[in-house]
Amino acid sequence: MRRTTSRTLPAKTPFVCVGLGTFLLVLAGMLAWYVEPRAERTSTDVDVTTVFTGTGSYFDTDRIRTVRGRHLTITRQVRGDVAESERSGRAVWDVTTSVDTDRTLPAADPHDALQWTLERWVTDRATNAPVHCCGEQPVFEGEAYLKFPFDVRKRTYTWWDNTLGATVPLRYIGTTKVRGYEGYRFTGTVAPARTGSRLVPGRIVGQPLKSQVLAEEWYANHRVELVADRRTGRILYAAIGPRKTLRAPGTTKDAAVLLDSRKIAFTPATQRAQVALARDDNDRLTLLGTTLPIGAGVLGALLVAAGAVLVVRGGRGRRRPDGQGRPDPDSSPTTLETSTM
Repeated sequence: MRRTTSRTLPAKTPFVCVGLGTFLLVLAGMLAWYVEPRAERTSTDVDVTTVFTGTGSYFDTDRIRTVRGRHLTITRQVRGDVAESERSGRAVWDVTTSVDTDRTLPAADPHDALQWTLERWVTDRATNAPVHCCGEQPVFEGEAYLKFPFDVRKRTYTWWDNTLGATVPLRYIGTTKVRGYEGYRFTGTVAPARTGSRLVPGRIVGQPLKSQVLAEEWYANHRVELVADRRTGRILYAAIGPRKTLRAPGTTKDAAVLLDSRKIAFTPATQRAQVALARDDNDRLTLLGTTLPIGAGVLGALLVAAGAVLVVRGGRGRRRPDGQGRPDPDSSPTTLETSTM
């Protein structure tokens, strides 16, 4: 008779399936509840340039008067100090901001700009709260400036206005799309406030008989509008309406306009770049917090189930009825059979 053979899995296979499946289930939980939340950290190696453009008025120092209806550009560059960030455990960013006219662009020399500032911002990487260390300049407060905290809520946030030197409430007013990408929209205004003083010729502030006057600097903002990515807090769109003026000491009326614009906003190129960065951030967080945990969890559950089935089947195959397996004395090929002569 022809012999038949059956292939059997190695005895360790069921236990390997159960072990690997258990590992994947644990990994899924760690990715969802441990790794992904800790991935929500502000970057330290950031290098981003944003550009605002609009029209407005500014004080022309050559003409000694305010000129109107001119094109204005604000360029802001944010670079992370990686070494200081690693040392402190904070997000340490150096920020340069230049306000230019068409005449001073490209801004090769900061002295040519209408305004140029260098700042250092230090924040907690998880909460975005200000941290006062590492050469921070200026000392600032609030919840939002260069970005919002992670997981933006539908509520009012305090935004730091560096020109004002104080926080401003920005109210949530709904969702909007920036280049097809949805974000949360916040708006606010800044009422006129005195921000300092400046020594200027008296004629600039309406006092021609005085050679020099310590004029008062006043600042307001017609409208601040920010659109933030809900999950990462990255600013997708920004628009501001700054107004800086000079007043003669003790007066209540603006005597000279240093800078005034109803709206200076992110350029289309900056909007596209910010949206692309937000998409990348969200894709990475979704991979760690959803895609990989679900995939690992499903595969782990299948492996555990398959391993359990193989264990049960293997156990049944090894159990035999009483007497089974002992040689039959009448049929065993090792039994001497009666022969005839």
